Amino acid sequence: MDLAIAKAVISGGASGLGFATAQRVIDAGGQVVLLDINDEQGAASAKRLDKRATYVNTDVSNEASVKVALSKANDTMGGVTLAVNCAGIATAGRTLGRDGPWPSELFNKVIQVNLVGSYNVTKEAAAFMQHNEPNADGERGVVISTASIAAFEGQIGQAAYSASKGGVVGMMLPLAREFASFGIRVNTIAPGIFRTPMVAGMSAEVQDSLGKQVPFPPRLGRPEEYADTVAFIYGTAMVNGETIRVDGAIRMQPR
Repeated sequence: MDLAIAKAVISGGASGLGFATAQRVIDAGGQVVLLDINDEQGAASAKRLDKRATYVNTDVSNEASVKVALSKANDTMGGVTLAVNCAGIATAGRTLGRDGPWPSELFNKVIQVNLVGSYNVTKEAAAFMQHNEPNADGERGVVISTASIAAFEGQIGQAAYSASKGGVVGMMLPLAREFASFGIRVNTIAPGIFRTPMVAGMSAEVQDSLGKQVPFPPRLGRPEEYADTVAFIYGTAMVNGETIRVDGAIRMQPR
C-alpha cells in the first residue's frame, strides 16, 4: 500500500502517537481524519497538519459514535484505506487496594475504551475498506491497533490495562484471518515507554529514570518511531497478523 495515496482514520489522532502518525501520512501526501473526543485539540491538530486533514469528534467506546465518524470520514476522503487505533486510557489501581477491591466500573471503562473501542473502529473501517478497488497484491486496506508491552508484562496495578491490551493482541489474528478474503491486513504495534502526553506530564527526573530502564537506546521512545512502524506495516504486504514490539528490548518488572 502506498502512503502517498492513503486515506487514513486515526483514533486518538489529536495528540501523541496518533498525531505523529497523522503527520507521517500527511507528509507522504495522504489524507487523514482525526478521531478524538477533545474538540479543541482535535481542531487545532487538524489545522496544524494540512487542508488534507480533518477532525471528527468520536467516542470510540460508543458504537453509534464510531459508525457516524467512519461514515463522515469515508465521505470526506472518498474511501478509507488505513485505520490506526491509538485512542486509549491507562487508568491503574491495585485490585486489592487500601480502600478495598478496585471497582469493576473502572475496570470495565478501560476495557470499553481500549479493547472495545479498537474493535469498533476496526469493524467499521473494514466495512468501507472491503469495497475498495484492490491494488496489484489484492490489498484493499490495512488496520493497525495499538497494544502495549503491558499486554505481556503487566505491572502491579495494571490488571485492567494489561487485560485490555492483551485483548487487542488476541483479537488481531482472528480478524486478520477473517479479513484475508477481503484483502485487508490486520496488525498490532506494542510500544514500550514512549514520550506520550501522559509521560510528558511527568517530571524530567521521572522521564529520565524511565528512559534509563530501556536497554537500548536508553531513552523514551519518540512518537515518530511509532509512526515509522505504521508506515512500514502499511507498505509491506507480507506483514499480516503480527504484533511488533517497539520497545528498545525492555522487559517490565512487577513494579
